[in-house]
Parts: sequence; C-alpha cells; structure tokens
Amino acid sequence: MFRPTRRTLLRTPIAAAGAGFLAACSGPGSEPGSGPQPAIGADRFVPAGPRGYVNPSDPEVLAAERRRGSGPVRTYRVTAAETTLDLGGRSVRTWAYNGEVPGPLVRVTAGDVLDLTLSNRLPANTTLHSHGVRLRCDMDGVPDLTQRAIRPGSDFRYRFTLKHPGTYLLHSHVGMQPDRALYAPLVVDDPRERLAYDKEWILVLDDWLDGVEGSTPEGVLEQLKPGGAMDMGGMGMGGMSMGSGHGSHSPGPSTGTRPKSSKKSAGPSRVLDDSHSRMLHGMGGSVAYPHYLINGRLPTSPSVFRCRPGERIRLRIVNAGSETAFRVALGGHQMTITHTDGYPVKHKGTDALLVGMAERYDVLITAKDGFFPLVALPEGKKGRALAVLRTDKGKNLPAPDVRPDELDGKTVPARRLLPDDSVALRERHPDREMRIRITGGMKKYDWGFDHRPYSVQQRHPVRAGERVRLTLINATDMWHPMHLHGHTFAVRGLDGVGARKDTALVLPHRKLVIDFDADNPGLWMLHCHNQYHSESGMMTVLGYKK
Repeated sequence: MFRPTRRTLLRTPIAAAGAGFLAACSGPGSEPGSGPQPAIGADRFVPAGPRGYVNPSDPEVLAAERRRGSGPVRTYRVTAAETTLDLGGRSVRTWAYNGEVPGPLVRVTAGDVLDLTLSNRLPANTTLHSHGVRLRCDMDGVPDLTQRAIRPGSDFRYRFTLKHPGTYLLHSHVGMQPDRALYAPLVVDDPRERLAYDKEWILVLDDWLDGVEGSTPEGVLEQLKPGGAMDMGGMGMGGMSMGSGHGSHSPGPSTGTRPKSSKKSAGPSRVLDDSHSRMLHGMGGSVAYPHYLINGRLPTSPSVFRCRPGERIRLRIVNAGSETAFRVALGGHQMTITHTDGYPVKHKGTDALLVGMAERYDVLITAKDGFFPLVALPEGKKGRALAVLRTDKGKNLPAPDVRPDELDGKTVPARRLLPDDSVALRERHPDREMRIRITGGMKKYDWGFDHRPYSVQQRHPVRAGERVRLTLINATDMWHPMHLHGHTFAVRGLDGVGARKDTALVLPHRKLVIDFDADNPGLWMLHCHNQYHSESGMMTVLGYKK
C-alpha cells in the first residue's frame, strides 16, 4: 500500500467509464507578495442594501485573502453551453459545463491559486459558485449579491486561494440552472495527506428531469406553486432566483433560466405527493424525478470502476442533486467515514450513508474479489442510481434494480460524527446568538425564513472575530439541507461542538444549532439547498458590519 502522490491523484478518473476530466494548465505560480489579483468582472461591485456593511471587494475582504497566502496558479477554462448529453442510452438536450455530466474535474493542491475562467455561451445569465470553499467574497458567484451576473457571450475570471483541502462542488448559482448539468467536482488535495490508499473513485450523484418528455426545472417549479399541477394543473407565478442576475431585489420572475413553458409544453406532472422517509421523518421530497444518475449514467448503463482485490479505495461522494437525499451503500462492503464536507472526522464504520443535497462524504473501503453494486437510493422516492466496483475480469453487471443488504444496515448521521482533532472548533462562549425560523409549506409553496421571502437587501449582522451561535428552527413539515457560504461550522450536539460542515440537514419540527467563527468578511448567503425551496424564497444574507 502506498500514499498517492499528486501525480497519481491527477491521473485518477472520476470513473473508469463515463465522466470527463479536464487537466489543469499550471502556471509558474504567482510572484511572492503579489497578494490577491483583480478578476475579470470583479469591479468592486456594491449590491443594493443598507450601509455600514463590508461589501464584496472591500479592503477587509482583500486583507483576508492575503492572509490565505498565494501559491502556484492552476488555470482552468470552463464553458457553459447548451448541449446534448448521452446518459447511457438516453439522450437529453440540456445545459452543461464543457458538454459533460458531471462537468470537468477541477483539481488543485491546498495553498494553490485557482484561476478559472467561466465562458457563458448559454442563452441566459449565469455564474459559478464554489460550494463549501472559504474564499474571497467577490469570487463567491452569487449574482446581485457578490457580483454582476455573467451575460451571454461574456466571460468571468474567478481567481482565489484554496487554503483548505477537501471534496467540494462547483455549480451555477442562478435560478434553476443547477437542476441541469451545470455542476462539476472540485478536489483540493492535501500536501500532507495522512490517509493511505491505493486508488480513488469520485462519485457524483444527481436527480435528473431536464429534457425528459418535455420537462424542465422551471416547468416543474411552476407545477409545485399554487395554481400549478398541485392545484388543478394551472401555471403559477414566477419564482425567486438564487441571485436573479438582473438587479431585482424583491420576489419576481427568475432570470438566468429558459422562458416559461406553456402548460401544454411543460411536460408531465412531476409533483410527488406520496413520498415518505423514515430517515427524514416525513416526506422525502416533492419532485418525482424520472431518472437518478451516478457520474452521469443511468442504472442500465452504469459507470464501472476497476481495481484489484485487496486494494484500499478512497470514495469521494458528492450529491449534486437538487431535490433528493440519497442513501448510499456498496454491496458486500463496509465503509469507513473519514471526511464530511471536506473536513476530517474521527473514523467511523458504517454500512450506508445519508447524503443530502450538496453534502460530501469521503470514505475508505477495501475491495473484495468480484463485482459489486454501489447503489444510491433516492430517500422516500422510487428509483435508484447505480455504479459498479469491479475487481474480476468478467463482464456481467448487477441488475439495474439491485438492492444490497447494506442499504438497510447501520447508517451514521452527521450529527454523530466527531471532528478530527486537527480541525475541531475549540469550545468558546458565543459572542453573538442568532435564531432563525425556517417557514413555509407545500400548500402555498411559500418557503422562507421567519415568514419572509428572500431580498438581497436583507442583512443578519455579525462582526469579524465573533464566535456566532446560530439556531435554525424548522417550523415546517419538510426537511431542509441548510448551507452557509464562505464558512464552515461545527454542528452542536449533546457532546458539544461536532463535525465541521458547510451543509447540514434540519429535520421537520427539529432544530439545528451550529457554531462558526466570523473570520471571512463580506456578504454571505444562508439558504436551503433544495433548489425548489431556495428558488421560492428560502434564502437570506449574513453581513459583516464595518
């Protein structure tokens, strides 16, 4: 057994079949002391809102970026465009990065500067968000809040230092675009990696409906709203945007998406009204997806990862879905959890994982002899996603509807994971305590915080240097994966501060208590990562006071 070198890791595919890889063109590195560089489009954008807050490119933001240091520059170029994708026997017309699903793997080493140019060749505005990364605010990719949206035919250069190793996710932050193929894995390697393993397998999970029988994410959102398919099939009002990209600051029609479909062309109803999940304490979700994918492949034509018996494999599992939590297991194997949301935890054995939208888990397995199904069950929904681990020379594949026993075995929730000592947030009395209620419901589809829909002018104030304790109280009948931009937080449990995360599930009529250090000045989104909830208003802003 050996510890993989950077060269070995860079050669590792997302899967033996299917997913694409984009090699970085590495520059010679930035000059010592050069500090943060200006980026195309980063023109000291100042969003509308109250005065007295640190804006995205203010001196406080630049000073925080200088403290992250400046290493070798890794250069990528990604193009967002309309394309036709083959999902493994089924072609769909959609939007994607570099014509692939998942999009191209972006890989750097902690301390590197990522210099990524996004070329917008879509017929609509777009942006790119580096999910989970603690980065400079004006590179966060939230239109109307941290930057102007990238117009069709234009480019934007995202440039920032990646200080913390881990498994992350790139995705659009405009409207319903993430429910297409506008996402890609981001891996930040640790130059002092302590894990020993032979190979790596990156697994990107997704729920899919775009281009299937006329369905679009926008059309399905309309079906969920009052007057839509839930209420006798009419079309509803326009939804909020995840940063609309057109400068509006109150609820209104989304931009950055396709034009509204008429009732006739909106496709079949995708509203799910009979969903239940014991693990999620209620409904699994509201959208009945026709397909579920691992690395862009359907279960009838799965991605296959090949290795040798006895090899130790690191699995990086990313949920890029928009409305689905997945229960994940590898037939015949137990998994050892090593990281969640990029940060190491004290190792914990498990049979299965529950992975909410935008959560990431790293696990280790020791490959047995034969071929084994890796199954991602959409929690509370019908169907499944499938990939295959193979150590023999055969060609047989598991049945598309295979269900390994491990799916019904031990599952360790994130709240029971303990942080590795190297990343544990030290105990400290909070300087500021905040309470935010998660509100809304299916009948009115009026998701929000404290009964208010999103406005770019909202601010929940914090000050640099504070320890903040945030209590999220779920007053709804649905579960919500809550994500805080620009920070990681410690999930608080009975044992005090727990695992470091950036996205965590809040079950119905329960609360989530998190602690974080206000150490990254700017304006930062807090939102539900159910795309249909956030687009309907479940977003707000944490702002650093001057």
